[in-house]
Order: sequence, then structure tokens, then C-alpha cells
Amino acid sequence: MKLFVRDLVLTAARAAHAAGVLPSDDFPAVEVQWPKIDSHGDFSTNFAMLSAKSQKMAPRRIAQALVDHMPKDTKQLARAEIAGPGFVNFFLHPAAWPPVVRQVLEADRTYGACDIGRGQSVQVEFVSANPTGPLHVGHGRGAVVGDTLARLLSFCGYNVQREYYINDSGRQIQTLGHSVLLRGRELVGHTVNFPEACYQGGYIRTLAKDLLEERGAAFFEQDDEAVAAECARFAAGRIIAGIRDDLGAFGVFFDEWFSEQSLYDSGQVDAVLDDLKTSGVVYAHEDAWWFRTTDFGDEKDRVVVRGDGRTTYFASDIAYHQNKFHRGFERVIDVWGADHHGYIPRMTAAVQAVGRRREQFQVLLVQLVSLLRGGQPVAMGKRSGEFITLREVLDEVGSDAARFIFLTRGYDSSLDFDLEVAKQQSNDNPVYYVQYVHARIASILHKAASQGLPIDGWHEAAEVHLGEVEEIQLIKALDRYPETIEQSAKTLAPHRLTFYLRELAALFHAYYNKHRVLTEDIQLTAARLCLVLAVQKVIRNGLSLVGVSAPDRM
Repeated sequence: MKLFVRDLVLTAARAAHAAGVLPSDDFPAVEVQWPKIDSHGDFSTNFAMLSAKSQKMAPRRIAQALVDHMPKDTKQLARAEIAGPGFVNFFLHPAAWPPVVRQVLEADRTYGACDIGRGQSVQVEFVSANPTGPLHVGHGRGAVVGDTLARLLSFCGYNVQREYYINDSGRQIQTLGHSVLLRGRELVGHTVNFPEACYQGGYIRTLAKDLLEERGAAFFEQDDEAVAAECARFAAGRIIAGIRDDLGAFGVFFDEWFSEQSLYDSGQVDAVLDDLKTSGVVYAHEDAWWFRTTDFGDEKDRVVVRGDGRTTYFASDIAYHQNKFHRGFERVIDVWGADHHGYIPRMTAAVQAVGRRREQFQVLLVQLVSLLRGGQPVAMGKRSGEFITLREVLDEVGSDAARFIFLTRGYDSSLDFDLEVAKQQSNDNPVYYVQYVHARIASILHKAASQGLPIDGWHEAAEVHLGEVEEIQLIKALDRYPETIEQSAKTLAPHRLTFYLRELAALFHAYYNKHRVLTEDIQLTAARLCLVLAVQKVIRNGLSLVGVSAPDRM
């Protein structure tokens, strides 16, 4: 309906200009909003205020010109009123809304889809946890943010690739190998001083035991770097396999698992550094090589090659992001943990240094998750090895609850995740609250079918029988769904979708508690079945984009 109101405004503006009331035909883009207060109408526009400069008129005079020249033959518009400094509020006839139900039913699974992406190639890289241990709940939140964002972008016409970057090179992998080697030596009877810097979790001992069974005790009797490196390869491989399984159970899958080590093996790291040295972006200073990140707005220059010849993670990250763009991605979106905030300026500098525009690279920082049980914090400490894994959370509350709850707040805000609430079958559990709408409507439709009533599409009775206040409120919410999808994609804000679904669920519950769907009036019943079927479809579509099931029974 917003498009209808936009057309009304432009039609009125052109008519006012043709009549000589508005001197200029230089009209701004028409912005139409949903008023927060019902008494302000169904829609509102600030067009008059945006036009004041080009028209050289007071906004209220422009608003009056719009109202005076509104088309008189439209059946949908009841009236238009001027408010405040020049807003125009639009009040539609109740009969204007039922066609939205028809749109939902006819579009079905494509309702809300758009083509704002126009096929633009976008890569979303997310999770990318170091293969040094199992995923924890923080990784889970990043996984849902990245995966839901990728689903939204695809639904809006972008060509999306999901990628996991495997940090399988560098010091943390060496530490992993050393940790497994020491635990293996413990298992074969050696007294070992296990350094605090090593990985402390029980999974390290499990990995060492598996390697012992595979290679025998003699393997751990060797004392050279090659053994530690083999331990690292074995452990990283097992951990990555576990991460794949955990993410699969979470409904998260990747098109590409990209190895950091491959950048070194293929010579891409050296090649990009050589190019940047030639251009002067990378320079020698005090036995090291530095990147001029200050030329691109960073607070200080950054080391890319240390004095001993070892490259930094920044060096491989430069090569990695250059590789992304060389693969043809027009836009790159990285989903990182909040602790990487300080890394954004240098990576933005790197993207520009390799010839890309700043706006082609975006980073979403996902804030921390506090795990609760019945309102009380669950202690987690990765250094001691005592932390709750993502798999443990999934085993306890299920994928649906975890995915939905991770999106109940914006990723840029911290989140409290209560395990007990996530298991409740009550209105306190947000995913249950939304899923129950789908299940309740399925029950209504099943009962209607048993009575031989129409349940599979549009019925003309809806045109004249959907007029209750709660019905119009529901239809308005259905009409907002496409805009919600588009704005979620444009602003990279997947949590907007869960907010919308909870609002729609609340409106349905309020409607259902006040009005019967199956009545003695066949025409009224047919109309209401159309409405609840449309609500069910939008709930199903929205949950699908979040990666959550829409059950028929609960």
C-alpha cells in the first residue's frame, strides 16, 4: 500500500504544478512512513517539508496544495489531512486492505521477495573460528547472524556466497600441535609440565588419545618439530570436522571453506606484499616491513613482516581479501566477534590499498552472549577449558530456539541467553510464541477442511467481510512484511525480521482471542480463513529466512 500512497502524492504534486499552485516540478523522492499512533492515519509523508526549498514555499502551503489536488476518483483513500509543520496523513478505507491478503496468498513463498540486489555478487564470511577448539555460544550467534543475512540477501536478489575462513597457519596452530603432543606424552607415561599458554580443554586429551590409538605410543616418544606439526594437522582436521558437524546441526552450511595456509602455499601472500612494496604502501623500517595504514585513516602503521622474517596475520588477511575480490565478488561482508573492533581500520585500509572502494567492504561486529540458567549466569572460562560449547546448547534447547533467540536483539548489542526460557513452552519463549501461531492456524485449517470449507486460497468473501479493527491491524502487518525484508537486507540487520515476526504473532493472538474464525456465517468464515492462511504463510516464510521450522503441531 505504500506504493499506492507514493503514487497519490506524486499525482497530487504534478496536478498542483500543472494548476500553477506549485511553481517547480523538481520533486524530491517521496518518503512514506507508517505512523506510530493510529489517530495519525494509515500512512504519513513529509513530502511538503522536503519540497520547501525547491518550491520556495512554506511546507504547510505545499501540504495544502497536495491535499487540494488529491485524485477524487480513488476508492481506497478516505481522506488526507495536514498535521504539524506540514505532514500529510492518509486515511484509507477499510476496503482498501483485503487485497493485501490476496497478494500474500497468490505470491505464497515468494511474498516479500524483491530484486534490490540485481544479481550483485556478494560474499558473506562468518564464524571462521580458529580450528583450535569446539565452537561456543558466541560463535553460534555469529553463525546465525551471517547465515540469516545471507538468506535475506539471496531473497532480495543478490548472488550470495557463504564462506568460512580456516585459520590453519600461524602460532595458534603451532600451539595446538604442541598441546596435543604434550597430552599424548602424558598418556604414554611421561611427566609433563603443561604450560598455561597451551590449550587446556578436555578435548585436547581426547584428540591425543585418538592420535595414540591411530599412531601408537612410539609416535609420542619422538622429539622434534615435525611431530608437533603432525599433531597440529591431525587435531585441526578433527576440530574442523567437528565444527562442520556442529554447524550442520545448526542449519548452517558454507559454499566454501577457505584455507589460510593455501595463501602461503600458492605464493599469494608474498605476491601481494611484493606489489605493495613496489607501490610504496609497504616500507622497511627497523628490520621489519610496515603497511602505511595511516594513509588510509588508521591510527598507526602496521607490521606485515617481522624482523625475523615471519609474516603477521595482517599480511595473510591482506592476501585473503585481495583473493576475494579477484574471485569476482563486488561486495564483501565479514562477520567478526566484538573483540576485533580495532582490526577494522587496518583491513579497510588493506581493501583500499589493493584497489577497491571503501564501501565494498563491510564488517559486522557481533557482541557477546551471556549464558544464563534460570536467570543465573553460567560460568564460562576458555583458558581453564571449562566453557559451554555450541553443541551442548543445541542438544539442550534445539536449533530452532537457539537461532531465534540469537536474533532477538541486534548483533551490535550484548545478549542474555537463558537456557531454561529457551526450553519453555510458554509466551516467555519467543520462538515458541511465534511457532505456535503457525501450529494454531494449521489446527484451524485442519478443522475447516474436515467441514468441507475452502482453505487453499483466496475467496471473494474476504473483500467485504474483513473489516474488524483487529483484522485490519493484521492485514497492515502483512503489508509491512516486504518492506521489513528489504530494509533488513539494506541495513544488514537480520534481527528486524524476528522483531516483525513477534509483532505479527502478538497481533494474531490478540485477534484469535477476540474473534472466532470458524463461525456459523459461511461467507465470514471463508473470509477469515483467507486471513489466517495469509498470516500462516508469512510466519512460515519469515521463519524460513531465520532458519527456523514452522511446525503444524506443538
